Amino acid sequence: MHFDLPDDAQALRRMVREFAEAEIAPVAERYDREKRFPYEIVKRLGELDLMGIPFPQALGGAGGTTLQYALAVEELTRVDSSVAITLCAHTSLGTQPIYLFGSPEQQASYMPDLCAGRKLGAFGLTEPEAGSDAGNVHTRAILDDGEWVIDGAKQFITNAGTEISGHVAITARTGEHEISNLIVETGTPGYDIGQPYRKMGWNASDTRPLSFQGCRVPERNLLGPRGGGLKQFLQVLDIGRIGVAAMGVGLAQGALDQALSYAKERRAFGQPISRFQTIQTKLADLATELEAARLLTYKSAWLKDEGRNFSLTAAQAKLKTGRLAVRATEEAVQVHGGYGYIEEYPVCRFYRDAKVLTIGEGTDEVQQLVIARALGA
Repeated sequence: MHFDLPDDAQALRRMVREFAEAEIAPVAERYDREKRFPYEIVKRLGELDLMGIPFPQALGGAGGTTLQYALAVEELTRVDSSVAITLCAHTSLGTQPIYLFGSPEQQASYMPDLCAGRKLGAFGLTEPEAGSDAGNVHTRAILDDGEWVIDGAKQFITNAGTEISGHVAITARTGEHEISNLIVETGTPGYDIGQPYRKMGWNASDTRPLSFQGCRVPERNLLGPRGGGLKQFLQVLDIGRIGVAAMGVGLAQGALDQALSYAKERRAFGQPISRFQTIQTKLADLATELEAARLLTYKSAWLKDEGRNFSLTAAQAKLKTGRLAVRATEEAVQVHGGYGYIEEYPVCRFYRDAKVLTIGEGTDEVQQLVIARALGA
């Protein structure tokens, strides 16, 4: 038993860190302030083979592992959460259903562009009355003359409204007690993409409501077997939690990095504030909690790569890292004092970005429910 990362994983980490620091960090504040989607950065992610890390090369992916994917997400989030969630939602949620459940024809049609970053994929599960209660789907799809006619609404959907958004994979009721998955391509008549939400954080990512009114898609757009939709999407959510957990690790690490750097530079009472025990205690506690959270996240990715059951560990990792990100960013702002409340300092943006990690991809309460059920409670 050892904890050293494989050489290829270490090389990937170095590459993503260098890219993030050189090309994302200098512009992250501006993209956030302008609420502008980072098309140029997403294009670079595609060129670096980061948009399809865990998918086979035969389908256009990089042929990497879940652990490598988690490392990339972590390093991106260390600098900017908006870029990270764009990649995360695209890979874990938009592309994964087509890879796992798509027919060979669907995979051949969609996967190459998705893995190259030429198109973005989105995932439509959440509705006004179906968030944590994922089975309470109201969107309906009726088969009519070889086409599915879709009516309903989705909300809080990431990556659906950009210029390069290719499709959204949605859940819909295809029978009284039947939920199925359907692929809806951008531009399909009857598929309306709403205006972007005004969010507290993740301002450079794309998040919108969607509506479907008499939206007709071919019968072949059924994703996986009819009636298997809820089971399929819950499986996708398990995988997605690894990515979101990696975001929590990255954001906590970024907050700790900023706090430590500032504490060494900021002087009070004739010495750097890093010399004061109160500041040292904050930094020490965060570093310790971060190491534990990172190991839990890596273990969930490793279990998946080993073909073992990872649902419990992914839920634990997501619960732990989301809470840690909130605490770490709050402490980083506190270490910065008044400057931490100023947008020119990254910790201010980090603080706004952190809270959603306890809500998205299943709330903390949902993770606790998953964990308790695994314990037999």
